[in-house]
Amino acid sequence: MRVPIMAIILCSAWAAPPAFADAPQFSVRPTARPNFAEPQTQLALAKNLGTVRPVLRPAIDQAVPVAASNMGFQKWIDGFRGRALSAGIQSTVFDQAFRNVTYDTNVIQRDRNQSEFTKTIWEYLDSAASDARIRNGKSALKKHRKKLEAIEARFGVDKEVVVAVWGLESAYGTFRGSTQVIPALATLAYDGRRGEFFEEQLVAALRILQNGDTTPNNMTGSWAGAMGHTQFIPTSYLSYAVDFTGDGRRDIWSDDPSDALASTAAYLAKSGWKKGVPWGVEVTLPSGFDYTLADRDTLKSPTDWARLGVASVSGQKIPRRYGKASVLLPAGHKGAAFMIFNNFSAIEEYNTADAYVIGVGHLSDRIKGGPSIQSNWPRQDRALSYKERIDLQKRLTRAGFDTQKIDGKIGPLTINAVRSYQLSVGVVPDGYASLDVLKRLRK
Repeated sequence: MRVPIMAIILCSAWAAPPAFADAPQFSVRPTARPNFAEPQTQLALAKNLGTVRPVLRPAIDQAVPVAASNMGFQKWIDGFRGRALSAGIQSTVFDQAFRNVTYDTNVIQRDRNQSEFTKTIWEYLDSAASDARIRNGKSALKKHRKKLEAIEARFGVDKEVVVAVWGLESAYGTFRGSTQVIPALATLAYDGRRGEFFEEQLVAALRILQNGDTTPNNMTGSWAGAMGHTQFIPTSYLSYAVDFTGDGRRDIWSDDPSDALASTAAYLAKSGWKKGVPWGVEVTLPSGFDYTLADRDTLKSPTDWARLGVASVSGQKIPRRYGKASVLLPAGHKGAAFMIFNNFSAIEEYNTADAYVIGVGHLSDRIKGGPSIQSNWPRQDRALSYKERIDLQKRLTRAGFDTQKIDGKIGPLTINAVRSYQLSVGVVPDGYASLDVLKRLRK
């Protein structure tokens, strides 16, 4: 799955009692730009307690016309039934799943009423790799070490990374979601704004029921259909979920996280994970570094980067066996720099947002006993709002640095346009879409 990387979406979700002392009271999974043809893009959504990432459009305060929606909803179900049966869903499975299903206005309000503001990478990481999340991750690893070692042996994915995904997706199983998935997906499919995607998920959910992995009442998750300990949406479940316990069901909903954790490892393994290789290494850049090289398409061996003065913050030599790497500057030249390897891309298949990938990678390092990020962040900066991102793209394009899209999403095209603009005005060309860049453009 390849989706341009941008700011992360904030979505509200659910509440549940904490399983660990001092557990963060939410999932912190950020979601990259929603390409609704891709499954994992819409994985877990998180409770808005001011620590998760934001959405890309202004909030909508309009009330959903409930009566009219309910009238049309039943008619839509009647039509969808035929499409589902044509896709191979048995009539008895469909009818049982849709018994007493009604239009869920709460789901629509959650889908529409989302903050336009993003958070910075350091604010996200403050939560993703908080002391409590690290401590609880170590506890989860200790408690489930035997099964995690067995999962690691079978799939070749480091157990700490699996635990880190678990920690970000559901706070180690604490917040798996209690929304009924079939009514939620049906409501979102009928709503029409992203109907095709959610109808695909709904058919996949019915197929899961038809396979006997769970029941309609037990199929719960977030309001957008993400399910289980590591928040699989239905299409991703069908592609990657495994029966690790051998009971004949791929049960990611159970209090026993075995199948969910193994399914996550299976997903990462199929995405190209290489055991024993880091996702990335924090590095220092030399004075006079050519920041145009800090680009995902510029790949060099650790040895070649070392010749350019790029070095690990620990001072240790980065092994050549890790493979080719690129340099990533998630907060521009004033923030931390990372040399990232193939395993960064493997996590990216699970969720394409840079902050999420760094969050999983860094949390796994901390669970393993590694140090915190050593470099400072430009904490005096703030993230651009949706309207400011639109303004940035419009001004870049008018100035001759075409972003090719005016959508408020800071992906590779906008980053390249920012870098070109920075070169033209003689500032560090790090491609960072900052408030300073916008202010320069406004002048």
